Amino acid sequence: MQTNPRLNIRQVPWSNPVGADLRAAQQAELDARYGHSGHEAGPPPSEADTAVFLVAHDKASGQPVGCGGLRLLDERTAEIKRLYVLPYTRGSGVASSILAAMEAHAHALGITTLTAEAGSVQTDGRQFYENSGFVPVPNFGPYLGLEHSHCYAKPIDSHSAAHTAMA
Repeated sequence: MQTNPRLNIRQVPWSNPVGADLRAAQQAELDARYGHSGHEAGPPPSEADTAVFLVAHDKASGQPVGCGGLRLLDERTAEIKRLYVLPYTRGSGVASSILAAMEAHAHALGITTLTAEAGSVQTDGRQFYENSGFVPVPNFGPYLGLEHSHCYAKPIDSHSAAHTAMA
């Protein structure tokens, strides 16, 4: 699903070098925010458990500007992982467009619930999820008992995916 005429959003393998560079940039930013590198609860996402991984490129420049993936938790639930946009593109709709594309892919896979987690220093991420129709839920999986984790969920169907695309 192409949701932003300024972007080209494509599914790529987890091993894609551009995707790997964007994930590394995200982790470096989070390391700086947290002040250390041990901030991820549970195992990091991998090619084996990431059903969909998307990279967004700016059509005018061809430059990569963001990414995001879906980790399957069960046959009806997926967790958003590594949703990241380069700092200079924030506020321009890139993250919303990637999210809309992920929702469309999730819906096509039969996923009915998307989950997400954002840590205590990720106030921008928490606000983004809440503004995108996610609601706070009790911490799940590797986030159980972690005070610095904030978990969210959103039911999805064809209407919610289309609504996100128009937001």
